[in-house]
Amino acid sequence: MKAWHFCRNDRKLAYNDGRVIRTGRTYKVYRPQDIEMCEYGLHGSLKIIDALKYASGDILCRVELAGYTKKDDDKIVASERTVLWQMDCSRILHEFACKCAERALKRAKVKDERCWNALKVKRQWIQGKATDSMLDAARDAARDAARGEAWAAAWAAARLAAWAAARVAAWAAARDVAWVAVGDAAWVAARDAELKWQNKTLIKMIRDERT
Repeated sequence: MKAWHFCRNDRKLAYNDGRVIRTGRTYKVYRPQDIEMCEYGLHGSLKIIDALKYASGDILCRVELAGYTKKDDDKIVASERTVLWQMDCSRILHEFACKCAERALKRAKVKDERCWNALKVKRQWIQGKATDSMLDAARDAARDAARGEAWAAAWAAARLAAWAAARVAAWAAARDVAWVAVGDAAWVAARDAELKWQNKTLIKMIRDERT
Protein backbone atom coordinates (compact mmCIF):
# COMPACT_ATOMS: atom_id res chain seq x y z
CA MET A 1 0.00 0.00 0.00
CA LYS A 2 1.20 3.53 -0.76
CA ALA A 3 1.89 5.83 2.17
CA TRP A 4 3.68 9.02 3.26
CA HIS A 5 6.70 9.25 5.52
CA PHE A 6 8.87 12.14 6.73
CA CYS A 7 12.42 11.04 7.50
CA ARG A 8 15.33 12.71 9.23
CA ASN A 9 17.20 15.48 7.44
CA ASP A 10 20.29 13.27 7.18
CA ARG A 11 18.13 10.83 5.18
CA LYS A 12 18.95 7.89 7.42
CA LEU A 13 16.62 5.31 8.92
CA ALA A 14 15.70 5.82 12.57
CA TYR A 15 15.78 3.44 15.55
CA ASN A 16 19.61 3.28 15.38
CA ASP A 17 19.40 1.62 11.95
CA GLY A 18 21.47 4.19 10.10
CA ARG A 19 20.95 2.98 6.53
CA VAL A 20 20.83 5.82 4.00
CA ILE A 21 17.41 6.31 2.38
CA ARG A 22 17.67 6.15 -1.42
CA THR A 23 14.93 6.49 -4.03
CA GLY A 24 13.98 3.19 -5.63
CA ARG A 25 15.39 1.05 -2.86
CA THR A 26 13.40 -1.42 -0.75
CA TYR A 27 14.27 -1.61 2.95
CA LYS A 28 13.47 -4.62 5.13
CA VAL A 29 13.69 -5.14 8.87
CA TYR A 30 15.84 -7.96 10.18
CA ARG A 31 13.07 -9.56 12.26
CA PRO A 32 9.87 -9.03 10.20
CA GLN A 33 7.56 -10.89 12.58
CA ASP A 34 8.65 -8.69 15.49
CA ILE A 35 7.42 -5.37 14.08
CA GLU A 36 5.77 -3.16 16.68
CA MET A 37 4.16 0.25 16.34
CA CYS A 38 6.56 3.07 17.30
CA GLU A 39 9.16 0.56 18.44
CA TYR A 40 10.38 -1.63 15.60
CA GLY A 41 9.61 -1.53 11.90
CA LEU A 42 9.21 0.81 8.93
CA HIS A 43 6.42 3.34 9.33
CA GLY A 44 4.14 5.39 7.10
CA SER A 45 0.72 7.06 7.04
CA LEU A 46 -2.04 6.95 4.47
CA LYS A 47 -2.64 10.70 4.94
CA ILE A 48 0.22 13.15 4.55
CA ILE A 49 -1.10 15.25 7.43
CA ASP A 50 -0.84 12.22 9.73
CA ALA A 51 2.70 11.52 8.56
CA LEU A 52 3.63 15.11 9.40
CA LYS A 53 2.61 14.62 13.02
CA TYR A 54 5.31 11.97 13.36
CA ALA A 55 7.95 13.74 11.26
CA SER A 56 11.54 13.57 12.45
CA GLY A 57 12.67 15.97 9.72
CA ASP A 58 11.73 17.81 6.56
CA ILE A 59 12.40 15.06 3.99
CA LEU A 60 9.16 13.72 2.55
CA CYS A 61 9.11 10.20 1.10
CA ARG A 62 6.37 8.60 -0.96
CA VAL A 63 6.63 4.94 -0.06
CA GLU A 64 5.13 1.50 -0.67
CA LEU A 65 4.60 -0.60 2.47
CA ALA A 66 4.61 -4.40 2.21
CA GLY A 67 5.34 -7.63 4.06
CA TYR A 68 4.07 -7.92 7.63
CA THR A 69 1.98 -4.88 8.57
CA LYS A 70 0.12 -3.51 11.57
CA LYS A 71 -2.31 -0.58 11.40
CA ASP A 72 -3.22 2.15 13.87
CA ASP A 73 -5.64 5.04 13.44
CA ASP A 74 -3.12 7.33 11.75
CA LYS A 75 -0.09 5.23 10.87
CA ILE A 76 1.11 1.82 9.73
CA VAL A 77 4.20 -0.18 10.58
CA ALA A 78 5.54 -2.68 8.06
CA SER A 79 8.44 -5.07 7.60
CA GLU A 80 9.21 -3.66 4.11
CA ARG A 81 9.21 -0.14 2.70
CA THR A 82 10.09 0.90 -0.84
CA VAL A 83 10.97 4.56 -1.45
CA LEU A 84 9.19 5.73 -4.61
CA TRP A 85 10.46 9.31 -4.44
CA GLN A 86 11.70 11.82 -1.88
CA MET A 87 12.09 15.59 -1.60
CA ASP A 88 13.20 18.26 0.85
CA CYS A 89 10.02 20.03 2.00
CA SER A 90 11.52 22.52 4.45
CA ARG A 91 10.47 25.62 2.50
CA ILE A 92 7.04 24.15 1.70
CA LEU A 93 6.43 23.31 5.36
CA HIS A 94 7.24 26.85 6.47
CA GLU A 95 4.81 28.27 3.90
CA PHE A 96 2.23 25.64 4.81
CA ALA A 97 2.39 26.67 8.46
CA CYS A 98 1.89 30.28 7.39
CA LYS A 99 -1.21 29.28 5.44
CA CYS A 100 -2.56 27.49 8.52
CA ALA A 101 -1.89 30.52 10.70
CA GLU A 102 -3.43 32.91 8.17
CA ARG A 103 -6.56 30.77 7.99
CA ALA A 104 -6.86 30.76 11.78
CA LEU A 105 -6.42 34.53 12.00
CA LYS A 106 -9.14 35.10 9.39
CA ARG A 107 -11.50 32.67 11.08
CA ALA A 108 -11.09 34.42 14.42
CA LYS A 109 -11.40 37.84 12.74
CA VAL A 110 -8.16 39.07 14.26
CA LYS A 111 -7.50 42.64 13.12
CA ASP A 112 -4.41 43.55 15.11
CA GLU A 113 -1.77 44.44 12.51
CA ARG A 114 1.01 43.03 14.69
CA CYS A 115 -0.34 39.53 14.14
CA TRP A 116 -0.62 40.01 10.39
CA ASN A 117 2.80 41.63 10.20
CA ALA A 118 4.31 38.56 11.83
CA LEU A 119 2.98 36.49 8.94
CA LYS A 120 4.29 39.00 6.42
CA VAL A 121 7.77 39.00 7.94
CA LYS A 122 7.77 35.22 8.21
CA ARG A 123 7.13 34.94 4.46
CA GLN A 124 9.85 37.50 3.78
CA TRP A 125 12.16 35.38 5.94
CA ILE A 126 11.31 32.28 3.87
CA GLN A 127 12.33 34.21 0.75
CA GLY A 128 15.56 35.40 2.34
CA LYS A 129 14.34 39.00 2.51
CA ALA A 130 14.13 39.25 6.32
CA THR A 131 16.73 38.46 8.96
CA ASP A 132 16.33 36.28 12.04
CA SER A 133 16.30 39.40 14.22
CA MET A 134 13.50 40.93 12.13
CA LEU A 135 11.50 37.72 12.48
CA ASP A 136 12.10 37.67 16.25
CA ALA A 137 10.89 41.26 16.56
CA ALA A 138 7.71 40.52 14.59
CA ARG A 139 7.07 37.43 16.67
CA ASP A 140 7.47 39.34 19.94
CA ALA A 141 5.07 42.01 18.73
CA ALA A 142 2.50 39.33 17.87
CA ARG A 143 2.86 37.92 21.36
CA ASP A 144 2.20 41.37 22.85
CA ALA A 145 -0.90 41.66 20.67
CA ALA A 146 -2.15 38.34 21.95
CA ARG A 147 -1.68 39.37 25.57
CA GLY A 148 -3.74 42.45 25.00
CA GLU A 149 -6.53 40.72 23.09
CA ALA A 150 -7.01 37.16 24.31
CA TRP A 151 -3.96 35.71 26.01
CA ALA A 152 -5.89 32.96 27.83
CA ALA A 153 -7.06 31.41 24.57
CA ALA A 154 -3.98 32.09 22.45
CA TRP A 155 -2.25 28.78 22.99
CA ALA A 156 -5.38 26.80 22.11
CA ALA A 157 -5.64 28.71 18.86
CA ALA A 158 -1.98 28.20 18.13
CA ARG A 159 -2.57 24.48 18.46
CA LEU A 160 -5.28 24.69 15.81
CA ALA A 161 -3.09 26.60 13.39
CA ALA A 162 0.03 24.51 14.00
CA TRP A 163 -1.54 21.06 14.50
CA ALA A 164 -0.01 19.65 11.33
CA ALA A 165 3.31 21.42 11.71
CA ALA A 166 4.42 20.02 15.05
CA ARG A 167 7.83 18.29 15.27
CA VAL A 168 9.16 19.95 12.12
CA ALA A 169 10.78 23.30 11.42
CA ALA A 170 7.50 24.75 10.23
CA TRP A 171 6.10 24.54 13.78
CA ALA A 172 7.82 27.81 14.64
CA ALA A 173 5.98 29.68 11.90
CA ALA A 174 2.50 28.83 13.10
CA ARG A 175 3.36 28.84 16.78
CA ASP A 176 4.75 32.35 16.64
CA VAL A 177 2.05 34.05 14.60
CA ALA A 178 -1.27 32.28 15.18
CA TRP A 179 -2.34 34.29 18.18
CA VAL A 180 -6.10 34.12 17.70
CA ALA A 181 -9.06 34.06 20.06
CA VAL A 182 -10.72 30.67 20.14
CA GLY A 183 -11.14 28.30 23.07
CA ASP A 184 -10.36 24.62 23.57
CA ALA A 185 -13.91 23.52 22.77
CA ALA A 186 -13.89 25.39 19.48
CA TRP A 187 -10.49 23.95 18.65
CA VAL A 188 -11.68 20.38 19.18
CA ALA A 189 -14.83 20.96 17.14
CA ALA A 190 -12.88 22.49 14.27
CA ARG A 191 -9.96 20.07 14.27
CA ASP A 192 -11.35 17.33 12.02
CA ALA A 193 -12.51 19.75 9.34
CA GLU A 194 -9.28 21.66 9.62
CA LEU A 195 -7.20 18.52 9.16
CA LYS A 196 -9.07 17.68 5.96
CA TRP A 197 -8.30 21.14 4.61
CA GLN A 198 -4.67 20.87 5.73
CA ASN A 199 -4.24 17.43 4.14
CA LYS A 200 -5.66 18.63 0.81
CA THR A 201 -3.65 21.86 0.90
CA LEU A 202 -0.33 20.23 1.70
CA ILE A 203 -0.73 17.57 -1.01
CA LYS A 204 -1.48 20.31 -3.57
CA MET A 205 1.63 22.26 -2.51
CA ILE A 206 3.76 19.13 -2.88
CA ARG A 207 2.32 18.33 -6.30
CA ASP A 208 2.77 21.89 -7.51
CA GLU A 209 6.42 21.82 -6.44
CA ARG A 210 7.06 18.53 -8.20
CA THR A 211 5.49 19.55 -11.52
